[in-house]
Amino acid sequence: MAHPQHFGWFLSRGFGPHGWGHPYYEWNHPWHRPELYQQSIRTLEQAGFDLVIIEDALSLGNAETLDLRIRSAYGGPKHDPLLLAPYLFDVTEHIGIAPTVNPLAYSPYQAARQFATLQHLSDHRFGINVVTDVGSSRHFGVPPLDHDGAYDRAEEWLGAVQRLWHSWGPDALVQDATTGHFADGSKLDAFQHRGEHFSFDGPLNALPFTLPKRHFSRENAALGAESDVSAESVSGDPIVVSPGGSPRGLGFAGANSQVQLALASLDVESIRAYRAKVHAAAFAHGRSPADIDVLFVFKPIVVSSPEEAQRLVDASAHPDDATLLQIAAGQSSDLETDLTGLDLDRPVDPAIFGDHVSRGTIKGLLGGLDSFADATLRELLTAKARLGRIADRSGYVGTADEIADFIEELGAEADNDGFIFSGDLHPVTIHRMLDELVPILRRRGILRTTFGAGGLRANLKDF
Repeated sequence: MAHPQHFGWFLSRGFGPHGWGHPYYEWNHPWHRPELYQQSIRTLEQAGFDLVIIEDALSLGNAETLDLRIRSAYGGPKHDPLLLAPYLFDVTEHIGIAPTVNPLAYSPYQAARQFATLQHLSDHRFGINVVTDVGSSRHFGVPPLDHDGAYDRAEEWLGAVQRLWHSWGPDALVQDATTGHFADGSKLDAFQHRGEHFSFDGPLNALPFTLPKRHFSRENAALGAESDVSAESVSGDPIVVSPGGSPRGLGFAGANSQVQLALASLDVESIRAYRAKVHAAAFAHGRSPADIDVLFVFKPIVVSSPEEAQRLVDASAHPDDATLLQIAAGQSSDLETDLTGLDLDRPVDPAIFGDHVSRGTIKGLLGGLDSFADATLRELLTAKARLGRIADRSGYVGTADEIADFIEELGAEADNDGFIFSGDLHPVTIHRMLDELVPILRRRGILRTTFGAGGLRANLKDF
């Protein structure tokens, strides 16, 4: 039986040149101005989406690979998504915004103060997509860390930010106009943090987060005193989103996140297995599976008929060299390694990948293969080009009804929490994916038709 799921949008290009490389760039939306994103996010709120997550990367890469990153705008430029958020809040009422933030770029005190300000300005609709980084340290004057070390830094950073958010005690804010007593300094936590990565003093110079009764969703309010909703779910902190399927990434999500992002699988058992790992990580940190939503990122190609779906799939099986070179350019940007000049009909020498290249990105190029000796570059890129039909669970090409069938199946059979659509935040992209799909999902009871009250955290607890 169908049940409601949560939906969001992932700006996979970040705050960058949306539409570049596609004909719809000729709609002439200035990507560095807010109007393009304001128009798009109003549509997503009308569609009933809970949140928008804005990708970001701090660096254009190493000096020798800069051209790879910017030649086709795959890796940059990217403006700061945190500064885009207020423009999006200004034209919406319910949808949440979660810019990507990196502990490298913000000291805990600065982060806590800026994020608290945005949480108040947005009426509790702000979130942070916390990512770790092993390659941008040189921009910030700090030594590089390995994968697990970057997560250690992120754990310390987030814990420090949250302690600052709570450095005002529950009775610190008095606001008694008759006595002129605004706040009680004895109720503030003037702590000192001296950690491995950060050193600073509290308390925070920003108001605490409080949720008046009007901030409870209708569903939660109806539950009353017998509600099993945890105290965490009705606090005013910005929600934490995190990606990462490594053991360390899952541990971070289990301890800290309200939303965990993962790449969508095509079968029920894989979805069940991944959700079980996230829930086990939550249990290990004294939390409940109800405290974290696992949302799978996917990018469906919506077509008008099964015949059109099959035509696209058939055409993708034999890409020409121009198509393969275009895919190679995108992979080169992600890998910070130029693949475009390599012989398509020879295996890739793994020695070309420097230490700065993400092991996960290299694994992504390999697909399901064990080593580069198992295939030529042409075969690797052809696998990237190949599409599949969602009707037989071989890919994501299908009609709106077929895509809705997939979403409904994962909800009913795997108890899936929901999906994050991925793509440019551009009206053409949004309408292509959602025009037919939204009505179908609503008729099936999968997509919300109204919002409760209480901001982003409440959106995620409405069902």
